[in-house]
Amino acid sequence: MAVQSVESSTTSAAAFGPAVALSCRECGERFDLGPIFACGSCFGPLEVAYDLPSGDPEGLRKQIEAGPDNIWRYAPLLPVPADVAALPSLSPGFTQLVKADRLARELGVTGELHVKDDSGNPTHSFKDRVVAIAVQAARTFGFTTLSCSSTGNLAGAVGAAAARAGFRSCVFIPHDLEAGKVVMAAVYGGELVGIEGNYDDVNRFCSELIGDPAGEGWGFVNVNLRPYYGEGSKTLAYEICEQLGWRLPDQIVIPIASGSQLTKIDKGLKELIKLGLVEDKPYKIFGAQAEGCSPVSTAFKAGHDVVRPQKPNTIAKSLAIGNPADGPYVLDIARRTGGAVEDVTDEQVVDAIKLLARTEGIFAETAGGVTVGVTKKLIEDGLLDPSLTTVVLNTGDGLKTLDAVAPTTGPSAIIRPTLDSFREAGLA
Repeated sequence: MAVQSVESSTTSAAAFGPAVALSCRECGERFDLGPIFACGSCFGPLEVAYDLPSGDPEGLRKQIEAGPDNIWRYAPLLPVPADVAALPSLSPGFTQLVKADRLARELGVTGELHVKDDSGNPTHSFKDRVVAIAVQAARTFGFTTLSCSSTGNLAGAVGAAAARAGFRSCVFIPHDLEAGKVVMAAVYGGELVGIEGNYDDVNRFCSELIGDPAGEGWGFVNVNLRPYYGEGSKTLAYEICEQLGWRLPDQIVIPIASGSQLTKIDKGLKELIKLGLVEDKPYKIFGAQAEGCSPVSTAFKAGHDVVRPQKPNTIAKSLAIGNPADGPYVLDIARRTGGAVEDVTDEQVVDAIKLLARTEGIFAETAGGVTVGVTKKLIEDGLLDPSLTTVVLNTGDGLKTLDAVAPTTGPSAIIRPTLDSFREAGLA
């Protein structure tokens, strides 16, 4: 596979902090840190391997707590330079962990229920985390253009991060995305290209572009920069545990698109345990999908290890990846931790969005409706223990997916500007 960078594929260790190599998740072979994403021997996916600090968990904990209120507080655990906080970026992260007592009562949860609300990031989705890490790698490798294949949120995150860091951007999306996401991806001044087809078609096109001279000097955050990009999701695990008082949640419900977020949250939890930053104890990870695009849920329920692709047909377009790259690894994690992968209908997604908004004042994107809806279903089916500490992820802002709730949401009444009309409407 051609290495697409302006400079050498190997760089100084200082640029990547504690990261030491790229390691194949299938065969374990290691490669120099560079803009590559597949093993040269078995074509398995690559991920970042580290030499993490050890021996002084209390000192590391204090160092993290003294850091900035964003993901760069975890720089000692990420593939970024030590001075990363001083470099131009959107500095995402350290979003709210909301103790959701009213939602808990509605769902019959007697233990702690928290919503990790990542809609508070700069472009209002968790994608700002992963892009922030990818930008640092792109800078080190000498790329001049940032790009991605996207279901919407990532396109906006790349456009914004590129504008802040001084890169050119050119991002690719399915042609029929929600209008809000299209506008948000375009407003940052980069190039936005709609592809006729679904996300899997867009992703295939981007993979072809990487190998073409036209893609020379381009850093695709979720393709040739994917090993670094994926590490941004670990910061969700770090934050959740820190915000819980440096303890693991008993259960966590995570939406599945490619599946990378779920696998990296698991990786982050295991790192915290290994470093002694949290007490080692069992935890369960649950994956959440929409019924109209549920290849991982279907495989889990059937007891299969292979995830068969599906053609997406759901309002949860941010999760509409019919051939999820990390699907098999999600199955492994759900089974290893004693969790599950479940799905809900589009109607249940809308109901869950409204439930979360009504009980906690959080307006979630459709992906958040999927996680809340799946949480409700898991409790009803006896798969999720309502007495334990549970964290549910909301990964984006509902203002991005207004079309999902607009048909059933609007004014309670339209009245004349008189008290009689107000009383006639039964609002007094």
